[in-house]
Amino acid sequence: MLRASPRLLLLLPTVTYRTVAFVEAARRLGIDLTVASERPSTFERANSTGLVTLDFADPTHAAAQAQAFARAHLVHGVVAVDDDTAVVAAAIAQELGLRGNPVAAARAARDKHQQRQLLAAAGVAVPRFELLTIAADPKRVAGHAAYPCVLKPLRLSASRGVVRVDTPAEFVAAFERIKRILEQAGCEMRDAGGGGQHASPIPHPASRSLLVEAFVPGREVAVEGLVTQGALRVLAIFDKPDPLDGPFFEETIYVTPSRLAQTAQQQIVACAQVAVGALGLREGPIHAEIRHNDQGAWLIELAARAIGGRCSGALRFESRETGSGKRETSLEEIIIRHALGMNLPTIERERQAAGVMMIPVPGAGVLREVRGVDAARAVPLVEEVVITMYPGQTLVPWPEGSRYPGFIFARGETSEAVEAALRAAHARLEFLTEPAD
Repeated sequence: MLRASPRLLLLLPTVTYRTVAFVEAARRLGIDLTVASERPSTFERANSTGLVTLDFADPTHAAAQAQAFARAHLVHGVVAVDDDTAVVAAAIAQELGLRGNPVAAARAARDKHQQRQLLAAAGVAVPRFELLTIAADPKRVAGHAAYPCVLKPLRLSASRGVVRVDTPAEFVAAFERIKRILEQAGCEMRDAGGGGQHASPIPHPASRSLLVEAFVPGREVAVEGLVTQGALRVLAIFDKPDPLDGPFFEETIYVTPSRLAQTAQQQIVACAQVAVGALGLREGPIHAEIRHNDQGAWLIELAARAIGGRCSGALRFESRETGSGKRETSLEEIIIRHALGMNLPTIERERQAAGVMMIPVPGAGVLREVRGVDAARAVPLVEEVVITMYPGQTLVPWPEGSRYPGFIFARGETSEAVEAALRAAHARLEFLTEPAD
């Protein structure tokens, strides 16, 4: 009798870049895949085991829905792809007895203020912070703030709404600007149908608050890792060679391996491990943003999910199964194997340096045409140039925006060569826009 393949429940929001990478990874592993989204699909009836609708706005309700699905179709693992679904995945894992994080830990990773409180209590180096509601008087707060400082929403991602300020006047202007961004984000959730039938009409408290943090100078890196029984396994450390000093924090280039000194990298890894423990994370991928300066490593943010966007394409691993040779493995395959409790072979990142550029938004306006894509692809070491926005879509710069117009990937012998190739390819691109109505 043939043994059934394990089934993975993959939580994919309607708007995400991650679909193809995870679906392809599941296909390579030969597992059964059920994709859960917050909106019903017209194909759901025709593929009742492959597609399911869950209430992402209510993790408890989503877990009950997943339980009902699992009665007919046994589920062996659950994976989330973003911050919000990480909390849903934790609730489902708890309900179904699957490998995952405690719900409280996933919530703490999702909420920047709660995360700050737990990290500070555990002795993790974090910026000084203060929680404000949007009803606060920004002029009064600006008068006693220490500068430079950073204002940021509690739950928006991709540095949306994050602003550095150096003076009281800039503080007041940034405060009002973030209020408008939070209002807009709330409208987007309602327009997208986020909330489901059990959603409360009352805005989440996090949408009514923001953090004021001391600005931490230094080199910033991204840490990609996998947590198993609370122990962090670092898969990659990405340098961010472009300074992230503000006033806004749109990211551009990620390159690995890191060029920081080994001592600095050890401090960064230790910081991430202590942060994982402080939040109570037990199982699954993490993505951390850490700064390093003369005082050591500072935890800026830690998320209970993998790297966002299409950036995982910059990571390739060489895995060695017992008794077999090496094979190429993606980050998504590693995450799926872990969630399903499958054997995790010896894994090492490929020997080549690799990097990705999140193509900066060239300015506000409606995209009409992108020129130079073929020329950018022709740059030595460049493997792929992907434009993810289409003519007619509106480009929105940071801090209001959070979506990149595309990605450039490169590989080479050194991190320096990869960074140079990414910059050369970007220089060949031309974005033609016209003013939005």
